[in-house]
Amino acid sequence: MSEGQKQTKYTATRRLLLKSKLLKAATSMLAAEIEQNKREREDALNERVPPLNLSGLSAKELQELCKELHRKIDIVDEACYDLEMKVAKNEKEIQSLTQKIWEMKGTKQRTKLKKVKKSHDAKLDALTEFKMSAKSDFKANLKTVKKEDEKKEEVTDWRKNVEAMSGMEGRKKLFDAGQ
Repeated sequence: MSEGQKQTKYTATRRLLLKSKLLKAATSMLAAEIEQNKREREDALNERVPPLNLSGLSAKELQELCKELHRKIDIVDEACYDLEMKVAKNEKEIQSLTQKIWEMKGTKQRTKLKKVKKSHDAKLDALTEFKMSAKSDFKANLKTVKKEDEKKEEVTDWRKNVEAMSGMEGRKKLFDAGQ
């Protein structure tokens, strides 16, 4: 059997039974966690805030207790307001810094290169560009050679030429002219 067609070891009813047991265990664990959180919260409140014993207090003592509670509430509100202001200030600073980062990234972004489709002839021309320039130079050189060949020698009497070329001096002149 291939990996995609593995047979399950459990039947559908067995899987359903296992799922229901898992759900029951998870709900009991969740209920226990909620109870534990409630107990921890009550313990923390009992540690931080002593229970009020208002019995046996006069009106003046109750007023003093209320004034003291209001002062503590004001202190907590001021601390909360200070924290809110600090958070707002930090958020503005973060926003300005992120904006600066984006600006810096934007100035240094390179343009994306586009994919250009070329014909086979254009690709061959690009590959053989050097060879093409060499051919044109070669043609230019040929033209200059042709111009040099077109120069004609002065027409002289051929008999004088033959007499001048006879003997050893003539051969020497032919040898010098060939070089």
